[in-house]
Amino acid sequence: ILTYYGRWTYKIEEARRQLVAAASHDLRTPLASLRLLVESIDDGVVTGETRDRYLGEIRTHVAVLSDLVGDLFELSRIEAGDISWMMRQVQLGDLIGDTVAAMRGTAEARGVKIAAELPPSQVVARANAEKVQRVLFNMIQNAIRHTPADGSVTVRARNDGGDVEVEVADDGEGIPAGDGERVFEAFYRGDAARGEEGAGLGLAISRAIVEAHGGRIWLEPGSPGTKVHFTLRSA
Repeated sequence: ILTYYGRWTYKIEEARRQLVAAASHDLRTPLASLRLLVESIDDGVVTGETRDRYLGEIRTHVAVLSDLVGDLFELSRIEAGDISWMMRQVQLGDLIGDTVAAMRGTAEARGVKIAAELPPSQVVARANAEKVQRVLFNMIQNAIRHTPADGSVTVRARNDGGDVEVEVADDGEGIPAGDGERVFEAFYRGDAARGEEGAGLGLAISRAIVEAHGGRIWLEPGSPGTKVHFTLRSA
């Protein structure tokens, strides 16, 4: 028992160290840029249009930091069970349609086609619509980022017994076989995602939200591309 407890404690401590290291890395970069920009303005090195541009960059970095801290706070609250969401019947077809429409501009700007394929019958879940839409945004945004121009992203939903299942499929470069579970870890970004925008929290938050709803989320290799699925309880 002690051996098992020791290993479990070590794994928890190792996960904590990795999370702190990853968070520190993602905080350090914008903070270093902010310091340089502020010092340049404070020292009078830049003026006029350059000063205005630096101020714009400062606002961008502040927004990035605010989003990162907000995501970390939300993730920690969900994982601690600090949840007070209003659950109700949610028409997933309508929610998916609205989300796809909202993401269409982002997709088209990258030359990616996006579409929703929904069954003729209603797909209804008991859920918090705002949180489920957050999951959809995260999954669709991730799919768009990893899909080349002229590629496509498709969102599907279906009834599956006592659950409903949602799938976001893309025909991008795919996920390495060994990364199927790790993509849902906070701050994890595979080699294909190095240099991409974001802190690598989107799928971690998505998993936390789905599991808080009593569902599950998983990744399936596509042919080509990737498919990410999640389930919710039927209403």
